[in-house]
Amino acid sequence: MDTLNSVIVDVNDVFWNWLLIPLVIAAGLYFTVRSGVVQVRMLPEMFKVVAEKGPTAADGKKAVSAFGAFSISAAARVGTGNIAGVATAISVGGPGAVFWMWAMATVGAASAFVESTLAQLYKRRESEPGTFRGGPAYYMEYGLRRRWQGLAFAVIITVTFGFVFNAVQSNTIVATGRASLSALDGDWFAPLVGLCLITLLGVVIFGGVRRISHITEVLVPVMAVVYLLLGIAVVALNITDLPRVLADIVGGAFGLREVVGGGIGTALAQGIRRGMFSNEAGLGSSPNAAAAADVSHPVKQGLVQSLGVYFDTLLICSITAFIILTTDPDLSERRSADLTQSALQASLGSGAGHVLTAVVFLLAFSSMIGNFYYGRANIEFITTRPQVLTAFRILVLVAVFGGALGSVSLIWNLADVFMGVMALVNLAAIIPLGVVAFRLLADYRAQRSAGEDPVYVHSADIADPAGVQCWQATIASSLPGKPAH
Repeated sequence: MDTLNSVIVDVNDVFWNWLLIPLVIAAGLYFTVRSGVVQVRMLPEMFKVVAEKGPTAADGKKAVSAFGAFSISAAARVGTGNIAGVATAISVGGPGAVFWMWAMATVGAASAFVESTLAQLYKRRESEPGTFRGGPAYYMEYGLRRRWQGLAFAVIITVTFGFVFNAVQSNTIVATGRASLSALDGDWFAPLVGLCLITLLGVVIFGGVRRISHITEVLVPVMAVVYLLLGIAVVALNITDLPRVLADIVGGAFGLREVVGGGIGTALAQGIRRGMFSNEAGLGSSPNAAAAADVSHPVKQGLVQSLGVYFDTLLICSITAFIILTTDPDLSERRSADLTQSALQASLGSGAGHVLTAVVFLLAFSSMIGNFYYGRANIEFITTRPQVLTAFRILVLVAVFGGALGSVSLIWNLADVFMGVMALVNLAAIIPLGVVAFRLLADYRAQRSAGEDPVYVHSADIADPAGVQCWQATIASSLPGKPAH
Protein backbone atom coordinates (compact mmCIF):
# COMPACT_ATOMS: atom_id res chain seq x y z
CA MET A 1 0.00 0.00 0.00
CA ASP A 2 2.85 2.41 0.81
CA THR A 3 4.49 1.62 -2.55
CA LEU A 4 1.24 2.37 -4.41
CA ASN A 5 0.87 5.63 -2.52
CA SER A 6 4.45 6.67 -3.39
CA VAL A 7 3.89 5.96 -7.08
CA ILE A 8 0.69 8.04 -7.08
CA VAL A 9 2.51 10.94 -5.38
CA ASP A 10 5.29 10.87 -8.00
CA VAL A 11 2.78 10.80 -10.87
CA ASN A 12 0.83 13.65 -9.28
CA ASP A 13 3.90 15.85 -8.93
CA VAL A 14 4.91 15.52 -12.60
CA PHE A 15 1.34 15.79 -13.94
CA TRP A 16 0.36 18.83 -11.89
CA ASN A 17 3.62 20.77 -11.84
CA TRP A 18 4.55 20.43 -15.50
CA LEU A 19 1.20 20.22 -17.28
CA LEU A 20 -1.95 21.05 -15.36
CA ILE A 21 -0.87 24.04 -13.23
CA PRO A 22 0.54 25.99 -16.22
CA LEU A 23 -2.60 25.17 -18.22
CA VAL A 24 -4.98 26.21 -15.42
CA ILE A 25 -3.15 29.53 -14.98
CA ALA A 26 -3.02 30.23 -18.71
CA ALA A 27 -6.71 29.40 -19.22
CA GLY A 28 -7.80 31.54 -16.27
CA LEU A 29 -5.79 34.53 -17.50
CA TYR A 30 -7.13 34.10 -21.05
CA PHE A 31 -10.75 34.03 -19.85
CA THR A 32 -10.09 37.00 -17.57
CA VAL A 33 -8.75 39.17 -20.37
CA ARG A 34 -11.30 38.11 -23.03
CA SER A 35 -14.26 38.60 -20.68
CA GLY A 36 -13.13 42.03 -19.57
CA VAL A 37 -12.37 40.79 -16.03
CA VAL A 38 -15.99 39.66 -15.64
CA GLN A 39 -15.27 38.12 -12.22
CA VAL A 40 -14.46 41.54 -10.76
CA ARG A 41 -16.37 44.02 -12.90
CA MET A 42 -19.72 42.23 -12.51
CA LEU A 43 -19.46 41.33 -8.83
CA PRO A 44 -22.51 43.48 -7.86
CA GLU A 45 -24.50 41.75 -10.62
CA MET A 46 -23.63 38.36 -9.12
CA PHE A 47 -25.34 39.24 -5.84
CA LYS A 48 -28.37 40.55 -7.71
CA VAL A 49 -28.77 37.42 -9.82
CA VAL A 50 -28.28 34.88 -7.03
CA ALA A 51 -31.21 36.42 -5.13
CA GLU A 52 -33.69 35.93 -7.99
CA LYS A 53 -36.61 33.63 -7.22
CA GLY A 54 -37.10 30.51 -9.28
CA PRO A 55 -40.14 30.00 -11.52
CA THR A 56 -42.93 27.48 -10.98
CA ALA A 57 -42.81 24.41 -13.20
CA ALA A 58 -45.70 23.04 -15.22
CA ASP A 59 -46.58 20.53 -12.48
CA GLY A 60 -47.01 23.36 -9.96
CA LYS A 61 -43.78 22.57 -8.10
CA LYS A 62 -40.95 25.00 -7.57
CA ALA A 63 -38.25 24.70 -10.23
CA VAL A 64 -34.55 24.88 -9.42
CA SER A 65 -33.76 28.58 -8.94
CA ALA A 66 -30.44 30.36 -9.45
CA PHE A 67 -29.88 30.07 -5.70
CA GLY A 68 -30.93 26.42 -5.76
CA ALA A 69 -28.28 25.62 -8.37
CA PHE A 70 -25.81 27.71 -6.38
CA SER A 71 -26.65 25.59 -3.32
CA ILE A 72 -26.15 22.30 -5.16
CA SER A 73 -22.73 23.42 -6.39
CA ALA A 74 -21.86 24.93 -3.00
CA ALA A 75 -22.86 21.66 -1.36
CA ALA A 76 -20.16 19.93 -3.41
CA ARG A 77 -17.69 22.83 -3.12
CA VAL A 78 -18.04 23.56 0.58
CA GLY A 79 -16.87 20.28 2.00
CA THR A 80 -13.85 18.75 3.62
CA GLY A 81 -11.64 20.58 1.13
CA ASN A 82 -12.35 23.73 3.10
CA ILE A 83 -11.22 22.17 6.39
CA ALA A 84 -9.03 19.17 5.64
CA GLY A 85 -7.81 20.40 2.23
CA VAL A 86 -6.69 23.81 3.48
CA ALA A 87 -5.00 22.20 6.48
CA THR A 88 -3.15 19.80 4.17
CA ALA A 89 -2.07 22.65 1.88
CA ILE A 90 -0.67 24.63 4.82
CA SER A 91 1.08 21.63 6.39
CA VAL A 92 2.78 20.75 3.08
CA GLY A 93 3.18 24.12 1.35
CA GLY A 94 3.31 26.41 4.38
CA PRO A 95 1.30 29.61 4.90
CA GLY A 96 2.21 30.79 1.37
CA ALA A 97 -0.16 28.17 -0.07
CA VAL A 98 -3.06 30.31 1.19
CA PHE A 99 -1.98 33.27 -0.94
CA TRP A 100 -1.92 31.13 -4.07
CA MET A 101 -5.35 29.74 -3.21
CA TRP A 102 -6.62 33.35 -3.13
CA ALA A 103 -4.86 34.24 -6.38
CA MET A 104 -6.17 31.22 -8.24
CA ALA A 105 -9.71 31.73 -6.93
CA THR A 106 -9.70 35.25 -8.37
CA VAL A 107 -8.36 34.11 -11.73
CA GLY A 108 -10.32 30.85 -11.71
CA ALA A 109 -13.64 32.63 -11.21
CA ALA A 110 -13.41 33.60 -14.90
CA SER A 111 -13.05 29.92 -15.84
CA ALA A 112 -16.06 29.12 -13.63
CA PHE A 113 -18.06 31.80 -15.46
CA VAL A 114 -17.26 30.37 -18.89
CA GLU A 115 -17.94 26.71 -18.09
CA SER A 116 -21.23 27.39 -16.28
CA THR A 117 -22.53 29.76 -18.96
CA LEU A 118 -21.83 27.08 -21.57
CA ALA A 119 -23.59 24.46 -19.44
CA GLN A 120 -26.75 26.63 -19.39
CA LEU A 121 -26.69 27.16 -23.15
CA TYR A 122 -26.33 23.49 -24.03
CA LYS A 123 -28.53 22.01 -21.28
CA ARG A 124 -31.27 19.44 -21.95
CA ARG A 125 -34.75 18.98 -20.48
CA GLU A 126 -35.37 16.29 -17.87
CA SER A 127 -38.52 14.17 -17.93
CA GLU A 128 -39.60 15.85 -14.68
CA PRO A 129 -41.29 19.19 -15.57
CA GLY A 130 -39.21 22.29 -14.88
CA THR A 131 -35.93 20.42 -14.46
CA PHE A 132 -32.84 20.31 -16.65
CA ARG A 133 -29.53 18.51 -16.88
CA GLY A 134 -26.27 19.43 -18.51
CA GLY A 135 -22.58 20.05 -17.96
CA PRO A 136 -19.27 19.57 -19.75
CA ALA A 137 -20.29 16.27 -21.35
CA TYR A 138 -23.22 18.06 -22.97
CA TYR A 139 -21.29 21.06 -24.30
CA MET A 140 -18.61 18.72 -25.57
CA GLU A 141 -21.19 16.82 -27.63
CA TYR A 142 -23.52 19.63 -28.67
CA GLY A 143 -21.03 22.50 -28.79
CA LEU A 144 -17.89 20.78 -30.09
CA ARG A 145 -19.61 17.81 -31.75
CA ARG A 146 -17.30 15.45 -29.87
CA ARG A 147 -19.49 12.84 -28.23
CA TRP A 148 -16.42 10.70 -27.59
CA GLN A 149 -14.96 13.50 -25.45
CA GLY A 150 -18.27 13.91 -23.64
CA LEU A 151 -18.39 10.20 -22.90
CA ALA A 152 -14.82 10.24 -21.59
CA PHE A 153 -15.61 13.20 -19.32
CA ALA A 154 -18.86 11.63 -18.11
CA VAL A 155 -17.02 8.49 -17.04
CA ILE A 156 -14.21 10.45 -15.35
CA ILE A 157 -16.50 12.77 -13.37
CA THR A 158 -18.77 9.90 -12.34
CA VAL A 159 -15.81 8.00 -10.90
CA THR A 160 -14.17 11.14 -9.43
CA PHE A 161 -17.16 12.65 -7.67
CA GLY A 162 -19.44 9.67 -7.23
CA PHE A 163 -16.77 7.39 -5.82
CA VAL A 164 -13.37 8.99 -5.04
CA PHE A 165 -14.51 12.37 -3.67
CA ASN A 166 -17.34 10.79 -1.70
CA ALA A 167 -14.80 8.43 -0.16
CA VAL A 168 -12.75 11.52 0.83
CA GLN A 169 -15.80 12.99 2.58
CA SER A 170 -16.61 9.88 4.62
CA ASN A 171 -12.92 9.38 5.44
CA THR A 172 -12.71 12.90 6.89
CA ILE A 173 -15.88 12.42 8.92
CA VAL A 174 -14.34 9.34 10.54
CA ALA A 175 -11.00 11.12 11.15
CA THR A 176 -12.59 14.12 12.91
CA GLY A 177 -15.00 11.88 14.78
CA ARG A 178 -12.15 9.81 16.15
CA ALA A 179 -10.26 12.91 17.26
CA SER A 180 -13.36 14.35 18.93
CA LEU A 181 -14.68 11.12 20.46
CA SER A 182 -11.41 9.37 21.28
CA ALA A 183 -12.90 7.71 24.35
CA LEU A 184 -15.36 5.83 22.14
CA ASP A 185 -12.89 4.92 19.40
CA GLY A 186 -12.36 1.28 18.55
CA ASP A 187 -12.32 -1.13 15.61
CA TRP A 188 -16.10 -0.81 15.41
CA PHE A 189 -16.11 3.00 15.09
CA ALA A 190 -15.35 3.41 11.37
CA PRO A 191 -17.78 0.66 10.20
CA LEU A 192 -20.53 2.08 12.38
CA VAL A 193 -20.03 5.61 11.05
CA GLY A 194 -19.94 4.23 7.51
CA LEU A 195 -23.26 2.41 8.00
CA CYS A 196 -24.89 5.54 9.41
CA LEU A 197 -23.67 7.60 6.46
CA ILE A 198 -24.91 5.25 3.76
CA THR A 199 -28.30 5.00 5.48
CA LEU A 200 -28.76 8.78 5.57
CA LEU A 201 -27.35 9.31 2.09
CA GLY A 202 -29.47 6.52 0.63
CA VAL A 203 -32.65 8.27 1.76
CA VAL A 204 -31.62 11.42 -0.12
CA ILE A 205 -30.14 10.06 -3.35
CA PHE A 206 -33.08 7.83 -4.15
CA GLY A 207 -35.10 11.07 -4.46
CA GLY A 208 -35.08 13.55 -7.36
CA VAL A 209 -33.04 16.63 -8.21
CA ARG A 210 -35.55 18.95 -6.53
CA ARG A 211 -35.20 17.05 -3.26
CA ILE A 212 -31.43 17.42 -3.55
CA SER A 213 -31.78 21.15 -4.25
CA HIS A 214 -34.19 21.77 -1.38
CA ILE A 215 -32.08 19.87 1.16
CA THR A 216 -28.88 21.67 0.19
CA GLU A 217 -30.67 25.05 0.26
CA VAL A 218 -31.13 24.45 4.00
CA LEU A 219 -27.89 22.65 4.88
CA VAL A 220 -25.38 24.88 3.08
CA PRO A 221 -26.33 28.22 4.69
CA VAL A 222 -26.60 26.68 8.16
CA MET A 223 -23.26 24.92 8.12
CA ALA A 224 -21.52 27.91 6.52
CA VAL A 225 -22.84 30.30 9.19
CA VAL A 226 -21.85 27.98 12.06
CA TYR A 227 -18.35 27.52 10.70
CA LEU A 228 -17.93 31.23 9.99
CA LEU A 229 -18.99 32.07 13.54
CA LEU A 230 -16.39 29.66 14.91
CA GLY A 231 -13.73 31.22 12.72
CA ILE A 232 -14.70 34.77 13.62
CA ALA A 233 -14.53 33.85 17.30
CA VAL A 234 -11.00 32.48 16.86
CA VAL A 235 -9.85 35.54 14.90
CA ALA A 236 -11.40 37.89 17.48
CA LEU A 237 -9.62 36.12 20.34
CA ASN A 238 -6.32 36.27 18.45
CA ILE A 239 -6.79 39.60 16.70
CA THR A 240 -3.33 40.82 17.67
CA ASP A 241 -1.84 37.87 15.75
CA LEU A 242 -3.63 38.80 12.51
CA PRO A 243 -0.83 41.04 11.16
CA ARG A 244 1.67 38.22 11.76
CA VAL A 245 -0.61 35.73 9.99
CA LEU A 246 -1.00 37.96 6.93
CA ALA A 247 2.76 38.56 6.88
CA ASP A 248 3.36 34.78 7.04
CA ILE A 249 0.96 34.21 4.13
CA VAL A 250 2.53 36.84 1.90
CA GLY A 251 6.08 36.02 3.04
CA GLY A 252 5.49 32.32 2.44
CA ALA A 253 4.43 33.11 -1.11
CA PHE A 254 7.30 35.48 -2.01
CA GLY A 255 9.89 35.36 0.77
CA LEU A 256 13.62 35.02 0.16
CA ARG A 257 13.83 31.91 2.31
CA GLU A 258 11.16 30.25 0.19
CA VAL A 259 12.95 31.21 -3.05
CA VAL A 260 16.23 29.69 -1.86
CA GLY A 261 14.61 26.54 -0.48
CA GLY A 262 12.17 25.98 -3.33
CA GLY A 263 9.27 26.59 -1.00
CA ILE A 264 7.47 28.90 -3.41
CA GLY A 265 6.98 26.06 -5.88
CA THR A 266 5.55 23.83 -3.17
CA ALA A 267 3.29 26.59 -1.88
CA LEU A 268 2.08 27.37 -5.40
CA ALA A 269 1.41 23.71 -6.23
CA GLN A 270 -0.41 23.04 -2.98
CA GLY A 271 -2.40 26.27 -3.22
CA ILE A 272 -3.65 25.46 -6.71
CA ARG A 273 -4.32 21.78 -6.02
CA ARG A 274 -6.20 22.29 -2.80
CA GLY A 275 -7.85 25.43 -4.16
CA MET A 276 -9.16 23.55 -7.17
CA PHE A 277 -10.35 20.69 -4.98
CA SER A 278 -12.20 23.21 -2.86
CA ASN A 279 -13.67 25.76 -5.32
CA GLU A 280 -13.68 23.52 -8.44
CA ALA A 281 -13.07 26.44 -10.84
CA GLY A 282 -12.30 25.00 -14.28
CA LEU A 283 -12.71 21.47 -13.00
CA GLY A 284 -15.97 20.86 -14.86
CA SER A 285 -18.09 19.90 -11.86
CA SER A 286 -20.11 23.01 -11.00
CA PRO A 287 -21.47 23.34 -14.57
CA ASN A 288 -23.52 20.22 -13.87
CA ALA A 289 -25.34 22.13 -11.13
CA ALA A 290 -25.48 25.34 -13.16
CA ALA A 291 -27.35 23.56 -15.94
CA ALA A 292 -30.12 22.55 -13.52
CA ALA A 293 -31.27 26.14 -12.94
CA ASP A 294 -34.28 27.64 -14.71
CA VAL A 295 -33.11 31.19 -15.48
CA SER A 296 -33.83 33.74 -18.20
CA HIS A 297 -30.29 33.99 -19.58
CA PRO A 298 -27.30 31.56 -19.55
CA VAL A 299 -24.95 34.28 -18.26
CA LYS A 300 -26.90 34.47 -15.00
CA GLN A 301 -25.66 31.06 -13.94
CA GLY A 302 -22.14 31.91 -15.09
CA LEU A 303 -22.19 34.85 -12.70
CA VAL A 304 -23.72 32.81 -9.87
CA GLN A 305 -21.06 30.11 -10.14
CA SER A 306 -18.28 32.73 -10.20
CA LEU A 307 -19.69 34.03 -6.93
CA GLY A 308 -19.57 30.47 -5.62
CA VAL A 309 -15.80 30.39 -6.15
CA TYR A 310 -15.40 33.53 -4.03
CA PHE A 311 -17.76 32.20 -1.37
CA ASP A 312 -15.79 29.00 -1.12
CA THR A 313 -12.20 30.21 -1.21
CA LEU A 314 -12.08 33.85 -0.17
CA LEU A 315 -14.51 33.28 2.68
CA ILE A 316 -14.69 29.67 3.93
CA CYS A 317 -11.10 28.62 3.11
CA SER A 318 -9.73 31.89 4.50
CA ILE A 319 -11.49 31.28 7.79
CA THR A 320 -9.83 27.86 8.02
CA ALA A 321 -6.43 29.38 7.29
CA PHE A 322 -6.88 32.04 9.97
CA ILE A 323 -8.04 29.44 12.51
CA ILE A 324 -4.89 27.38 11.89
CA LEU A 325 -2.29 30.12 11.52
CA THR A 326 -3.34 32.20 14.52
CA THR A 327 -2.20 29.29 16.70
CA ASP A 328 1.26 29.28 15.04
CA PRO A 329 1.19 25.48 14.57
CA ASP A 330 4.04 23.02 14.10
CA LEU A 331 4.07 22.22 10.36
CA SER A 332 6.83 19.63 10.48
CA GLU A 333 4.51 16.79 9.44
CA ARG A 334 1.63 16.44 7.01
CA ARG A 335 -1.71 16.80 8.76
CA SER A 336 -5.32 17.11 7.67
CA ALA A 337 -8.60 18.01 9.43
CA ASP A 338 -7.05 17.24 12.80
CA LEU A 339 -4.83 20.32 12.35
CA THR A 340 -7.92 22.55 12.09
CA GLN A 341 -9.49 20.71 15.00
CA SER A 342 -6.52 21.12 17.31
CA ALA A 343 -6.25 24.82 16.36
CA LEU A 344 -9.91 25.37 17.24
CA GLN A 345 -9.49 23.61 20.57
CA ALA A 346 -6.40 25.68 21.36
CA SER A 347 -8.40 28.89 20.95
CA LEU A 348 -11.91 27.95 22.07
CA GLY A 349 -11.43 24.91 24.31
CA SER A 350 -12.17 21.22 23.88
CA GLY A 351 -15.86 21.84 23.23
CA ALA A 352 -14.99 23.53 19.93
CA GLY A 353 -13.58 20.25 18.66
CA HIS A 354 -16.98 18.61 19.08
CA VAL A 355 -18.67 21.49 17.29
CA LEU A 356 -16.21 21.12 14.41
CA THR A 357 -17.02 17.42 14.21
CA ALA A 358 -20.67 18.33 13.72
CA VAL A 359 -19.77 20.97 11.13
CA VAL A 360 -17.53 18.54 9.23
CA PHE A 361 -20.38 16.06 9.18
CA LEU A 362 -22.75 18.62 7.67
CA LEU A 363 -20.14 19.86 5.20
CA ALA A 364 -19.17 16.37 4.10
CA PHE A 365 -22.72 15.05 3.97
CA SER A 366 -23.94 17.94 1.81
CA SER A 367 -20.89 17.41 -0.42
CA MET A 368 -21.88 13.78 -0.86
CA ILE A 369 -25.30 14.93 -2.03
CA GLY A 370 -23.81 17.38 -4.52
CA ASN A 371 -21.25 14.81 -5.69
CA PHE A 372 -23.98 12.26 -6.31
CA TYR A 373 -25.91 14.77 -8.40
CA TYR A 374 -22.86 15.38 -10.61
CA GLY A 375 -22.48 11.67 -11.22
CA ARG A 376 -26.21 11.23 -11.84
CA ALA A 377 -26.30 13.97 -14.50
CA ASN A 378 -23.44 12.28 -16.33
CA ILE A 379 -24.79 8.75 -16.02
CA GLU A 380 -27.90 10.05 -17.80
CA PHE A 381 -25.64 11.43 -20.55
CA ILE A 382 -24.18 7.97 -21.11
CA THR A 383 -27.44 6.01 -20.89
CA THR A 384 -31.08 6.48 -19.91
CA ARG A 385 -31.52 2.92 -18.63
CA PRO A 386 -32.93 3.23 -15.09
CA GLN A 387 -31.17 0.11 -13.85
CA VAL A 388 -27.79 1.74 -14.56
CA LEU A 389 -28.70 4.73 -12.40
CA THR A 390 -29.85 2.38 -9.65
CA ALA A 391 -26.54 0.52 -9.84
CA PHE A 392 -24.71 3.87 -9.63
CA ARG A 393 -26.64 4.79 -6.47
CA ILE A 394 -25.64 1.52 -4.86
CA LEU A 395 -21.98 1.89 -5.87
CA VAL A 396 -21.91 5.42 -4.42
CA LEU A 397 -23.02 3.99 -1.08
CA VAL A 398 -20.33 1.30 -1.33
CA ALA A 399 -17.67 3.98 -2.00
CA VAL A 400 -18.84 6.02 0.99
CA PHE A 401 -18.59 2.98 3.24
CA GLY A 402 -15.17 2.06 1.82
CA GLY A 403 -13.91 5.61 2.35
CA ALA A 404 -14.83 5.40 6.01
CA LEU A 405 -12.47 2.42 6.34
CA GLY A 406 -9.65 3.61 4.03
CA SER A 407 -6.24 5.26 4.37
CA VAL A 408 -6.31 9.06 4.54
CA SER A 409 -3.23 9.75 2.41
CA LEU A 410 -4.05 7.20 -0.31
CA ILE A 411 -7.60 8.53 -0.76
CA TRP A 412 -6.46 12.16 -0.98
CA ASN A 413 -3.71 11.30 -3.49
CA LEU A 414 -6.17 9.35 -5.65
CA ALA A 415 -8.48 12.37 -5.53
CA ASP A 416 -5.65 14.52 -6.93
CA VAL A 417 -5.10 12.14 -9.85
CA PHE A 418 -8.76 11.92 -10.89
CA MET A 419 -9.35 15.63 -10.33
CA GLY A 420 -6.39 16.52 -12.55
CA VAL A 421 -7.50 14.29 -15.43
CA MET A 422 -11.02 15.68 -15.22
CA ALA A 423 -9.79 19.28 -15.32
CA LEU A 424 -7.58 18.52 -18.33
CA VAL A 425 -10.48 17.12 -20.37
CA ASN A 426 -12.74 20.03 -19.38
CA LEU A 427 -10.19 22.74 -20.21
CA ALA A 428 -9.69 21.16 -23.62
CA ALA A 429 -13.38 21.93 -24.27
CA ILE A 430 -13.97 25.34 -22.67
CA ILE A 431 -10.91 27.01 -24.23
CA PRO A 432 -12.21 26.64 -27.82
CA LEU A 433 -15.84 27.19 -26.74
CA GLY A 434 -14.98 30.28 -24.70
CA VAL A 435 -15.84 32.54 -27.63
CA VAL A 436 -19.49 31.44 -27.33
CA ALA A 437 -19.57 32.44 -23.66
CA PHE A 438 -18.09 35.85 -24.55
CA ARG A 439 -20.85 36.41 -27.16
CA LEU A 440 -23.47 35.52 -24.57
CA LEU A 441 -21.87 37.96 -22.14
CA ALA A 442 -22.02 40.73 -24.76
CA ASP A 443 -25.72 39.99 -25.32
CA TYR A 444 -26.38 40.09 -21.58
CA ARG A 445 -24.55 43.37 -21.10
CA ALA A 446 -26.38 44.98 -24.02
CA GLN A 447 -29.77 44.12 -22.51
CA ARG A 448 -28.73 45.21 -19.04
CA SER A 449 -27.41 48.52 -20.43
CA ALA A 450 -30.83 49.07 -22.02
CA GLY A 451 -32.40 48.77 -18.58
CA GLU A 452 -33.90 45.33 -19.22
CA ASP A 453 -33.83 42.10 -17.25
CA PRO A 454 -31.77 40.03 -19.72
CA VAL A 455 -33.76 37.34 -21.54
CA TYR A 456 -32.00 35.11 -24.03
CA VAL A 457 -33.62 34.12 -27.33
CA HIS A 458 -31.17 31.97 -29.23
CA SER A 459 -29.34 33.44 -32.19
CA ALA A 460 -27.28 31.62 -34.79
CA ASP A 461 -24.76 34.44 -34.49
CA ILE A 462 -23.88 33.17 -31.03
CA ALA A 463 -23.80 29.39 -31.51
CA ASP A 464 -24.87 26.69 -33.95
CA PRO A 465 -28.65 26.24 -33.45
CA ALA A 466 -28.34 22.49 -34.02
CA GLY A 467 -26.72 22.07 -30.61
CA VAL A 468 -29.10 24.27 -28.61
CA GLN A 469 -32.38 22.80 -27.38
CA CYS A 470 -33.82 24.84 -24.51
CA TRP A 471 -33.43 28.37 -25.89
CA GLN A 472 -34.79 28.02 -29.41
CA ALA A 473 -37.13 30.96 -30.09
CA THR A 474 -38.38 30.77 -26.50
CA ILE A 475 -38.54 32.99 -23.45
CA ALA A 476 -37.54 31.88 -19.95
CA SER A 477 -40.32 30.67 -17.66
CA SER A 478 -39.06 33.00 -14.95
CA LEU A 479 -40.95 35.81 -16.65
CA PRO A 480 -44.67 36.16 -15.71
CA GLY A 481 -47.07 34.91 -18.35
CA LYS A 482 -44.37 33.52 -20.62
CA PRO A 483 -43.98 29.89 -21.72
CA ALA A 484 -41.33 27.69 -20.14
CA HIS A 485 -38.15 27.03 -22.07
